[in-house]
Amino acid sequence: MNDLTTPDLHDSTPASRRRAFLTGVLFSNLMAVTIACTILLLRDLGRFDMGGTVFILLPTLMGVAAAYSWRRTKLTEWQVWKWTTGVFLPALAVFSVILKEGALCLLMVSPLIIAMMFLGVYIGRWLFRVRRPRMNLSLATVALLMFVADFTSPHDHQSLVTDSLIIHASPSAVWPHVVAFPEIKERPSYLFFKVGLPMPASVTVDGYKAGAVRKSIFSNGLAVEEVMTVFEPGRHLVFDVSRQPNDPEIMGHVTMQRGEFILTDNGNGTTTMTVNSWYLLHTYPAWYFDLWAGSIARNVHLRVMEHIRDLSEGTTM
Repeated sequence: MNDLTTPDLHDSTPASRRRAFLTGVLFSNLMAVTIACTILLLRDLGRFDMGGTVFILLPTLMGVAAAYSWRRTKLTEWQVWKWTTGVFLPALAVFSVILKEGALCLLMVSPLIIAMMFLGVYIGRWLFRVRRPRMNLSLATVALLMFVADFTSPHDHQSLVTDSLIIHASPSAVWPHVVAFPEIKERPSYLFFKVGLPMPASVTVDGYKAGAVRKSIFSNGLAVEEVMTVFEPGRHLVFDVSRQPNDPEIMGHVTMQRGEFILTDNGNGTTTMTVNSWYLLHTYPAWYFDLWAGSIARNVHLRVMEHIRDLSEGTTM
């Protein structure tokens, strides 16, 4: 009687292993292409936001599909890792070409994708080793329900990022540079700015009052248009974002909502500048992508704050 807890193995010759590996790569990526095209269609119709379907369920299902193709091939742990990486690399092309994800977005999401793919492979190896059709059908039903839930659920997670900096100048000396400032020429220290993520370059305004338009211009020439809603010279500036930048690395994933500058006179010739930014994150899982979005927002803050500090203290060349 066959042992139902272990699979029947094919001939483990080099040729059979190559066939099994290539079958897993092809099967899982063809499945990914099919699902990705469906997601793209729904997204273009305005019926889908990027969510767990793309970055969690899709790579997990790819891993399960690959494990199904390898179920009759005995693999060491090292081979499992190596073969799964072989599935992951062409999968990046699916995300890039079909889902139109930019290079920086792929850099951010790659750790999550490959982690979910490994999870899917190990789930699949367990499922196809333990032959319990009802349980497998139940898991497939759960996965389908997760897809449906993700399709129909809103993905709007609001976040606030706050940073502060002490400037050795009075609030009246700092204020003009809060409202608008000339081009930032300092080299960036943040990795993503170094590899091409648009970074703050300058700010212009069409008036010095509430209701005036403020433009935050980035290094790639794109501008975020803002309307100043609170204008208290030397103390407080609030602006609402009225037009999002047309940047493929940003649009569809995050909506910038509001910014705020608060100047506090410390009574000793220094000013504490506090900057707040609010944004909506449309990509799930929020806990993962908010780590990246928060890091980017914080480094945008720091680049702007340090430039304002240098201008206010007269240290900018």
